Amino acid sequence: MFNVTTKSIQWGRETLTLETGKVARQADGSVIATLGETRVMANVTFAKKPKAGQDFFPLTVHYQEKYYAAGKIPGGFFKREARPSEKETLVSRLIDRPCRPLFVEGFKHEVLVMATVLSCDLVNDPDIVAMIAVSAALTISGVPFMGPIGAARVGFVAGEYVLNPEMDDMTQLRLKPDQRLDLVIAGTKDAVMMVESEAYELTEEEMLGAVKFGHAAMQPVIDMIIDFAEHSAKEPFDYSPPDYSALYASVKAAGEVQMRAAFALRDKQERTNAISAACATIVAALSETDKADANLGSAIKKLESSILRGDIINGGARIDGRDNKTVRPIVAETGILPRAHGSALFTRGETQGLVVTTLGTGEDEQIIDALNGNHRSNFMLHYNFPPYSVGEVGRVSGPGRREIGHGKLAWRALQAVLPAATDFPYTVRVVSEITESNGSSSMASVCGGSLAMMDAGVPLKAPVAGVAMGLILEDDGRWAVLTDILGDEDHLGDMDFKVAGTQAGITTMQMDIKVAGITPEIMAQALAQAKDGRMHILSEMNKALSAPQGFSEYAPKIETLQIPTDKIREVIGSGGKVIREIVELSGAKVDINDEGIIKIASSSAENIKKAYDMIWSIVAEPEIGLIYTGKVVKLVDFGAFVNFFGKRDGLVHVSQIAGKRLNHPNEYLKEGQEVKVKLLGFDERGKVRLGMKMVDQETGAEIAEGKGDEA
Repeated sequence: MFNVTTKSIQWGRETLTLETGKVARQADGSVIATLGETRVMANVTFAKKPKAGQDFFPLTVHYQEKYYAAGKIPGGFFKREARPSEKETLVSRLIDRPCRPLFVEGFKHEVLVMATVLSCDLVNDPDIVAMIAVSAALTISGVPFMGPIGAARVGFVAGEYVLNPEMDDMTQLRLKPDQRLDLVIAGTKDAVMMVESEAYELTEEEMLGAVKFGHAAMQPVIDMIIDFAEHSAKEPFDYSPPDYSALYASVKAAGEVQMRAAFALRDKQERTNAISAACATIVAALSETDKADANLGSAIKKLESSILRGDIINGGARIDGRDNKTVRPIVAETGILPRAHGSALFTRGETQGLVVTTLGTGEDEQIIDALNGNHRSNFMLHYNFPPYSVGEVGRVSGPGRREIGHGKLAWRALQAVLPAATDFPYTVRVVSEITESNGSSSMASVCGGSLAMMDAGVPLKAPVAGVAMGLILEDDGRWAVLTDILGDEDHLGDMDFKVAGTQAGITTMQMDIKVAGITPEIMAQALAQAKDGRMHILSEMNKALSAPQGFSEYAPKIETLQIPTDKIREVIGSGGKVIREIVELSGAKVDINDEGIIKIASSSAENIKKAYDMIWSIVAEPEIGLIYTGKVVKLVDFGAFVNFFGKRDGLVHVSQIAGKRLNHPNEYLKEGQEVKVKLLGFDERGKVRLGMKMVDQETGAEIAEGKGDEA
């Protein structure tokens, strides 16, 4: 019934297995990949005909994590997987980016890729397994895909690169000082296609070494997929790239002069309008047959690309007049929003981000429900890209894949320099509102985020800046690396390579390639130019702010208090009664964790002190020999019980009340009376023994022995 093909190799510390022919047999390509006990199913289907008039490649990738894969039931009210989580969105992009450029040029058939996590052993992250499964499924499906690709994760511990570190080592990386890198790489046999990383101030040489290590480590996987496909691949889909050379010649003759004039304009809006006018001129000059050709859009784009790329590769200026290494003019401002805890406006050329920092308490931490368990994050970065930032009219909805991806990239760049939670007990939220865009807005978010956090008083280890690099790579082998690319250079170029970091090193690196990969020589040049660009941007940022500022008067103040864990129950009280009373009476927020760390937050120092004193009175232990002010709560024949330390009572024996003999304590005291007492010690049952006769009841000073009250 089943025609099953299975291949396995030993890869690192685990066995990697690919299987097809048993599950989802109606898909064009279906592969189940297993690494350890992590298992991902990838299914590929594609339309056998393109939609009429479609001028783009409609590839859709969905990565899904099923909670049953880790033996969990989803949280929330509905108890089922719903909208994609942040990780699912990011991994979908991770799979899409290296695969998309490898489809044959001109292929515009709809392609759907679905990767489903079926089992997760909480050791091997399913994202790498999913990338391998999708690569294999595409390779055997018959779709015109020029793969396969391989993928690997690279760690960096004690100066050594590590292949596919365990999931626990990668979760909340900044809490693990020995692990300095989380890098995901994908590529073909000959070249790197995609890099995504989170790093802790690694040098350019260390990052390049990680890329080389990862590319070498994925080669056995690529060989395995090729061998697997030889035994299971379907017949290649009958597809030939369209030949529109005659159409391109007509387009070039009709509008090359106007298009060159448009690209010569320096202002983005003027250039955009002029390019649109040149396109209209071209279309008007074509025959009806050419106008109806489905490849007309590709021909016009090819003309635009040849003009922009040709000028650069031949040594001319870029479309805004810069050379290949110059960063656009920068203006950085801080403290521009009066009620925000921290704010910055970062402008680089025609790219601008308004970035705002808000400080919160432990109650504001984000709870993340993941396959490997729930964990909390005290740092969030949210990125918004409204249509007006590029002068367009568009539909406004919730954050899409682009917003989530760009926000995560900026998050990775900045989280490496955050202070430890024990040193800075705040939850930090950064929001980047992109108000203009012509170039890398994610890197503007990094620069603005660094400034906004320092403006809020966050003690960053060092300022962080980022820059986007581009590439023009011609068929004849000539190439040029571009610093601080424009939107058109990204759209018509061959690489989008973003690098962010401090003066000491790189904190994140992301690379996407639109051609069949780049060489180590090109990457080394890009890293060197990116470092120069980053240093220049940092110097410009320092003109606005080079060190953290004081806290805004509107930001909460937080005091931390460590108590013994056996006192936690006393502070919380039955059903939370005690801690609710502390919050109500003090006006401060109080948060306590299982380790006995208490955070007291309020914008009022007086409220914080009141809550602190109330908690201290519960958890502190009285000291023998000290004098305390108390209140008589009960009189008995043998003495008086005095509440003297928080809710702690002690007995003043009748012989210790006054310097004379008393028949009953009521001769000297009454209930509710305030008295001064000295802690004498504890009896054999741990009961508190107090004394009054040795304390001056007016001043609270101790009376020398033999001078007690004889009245």
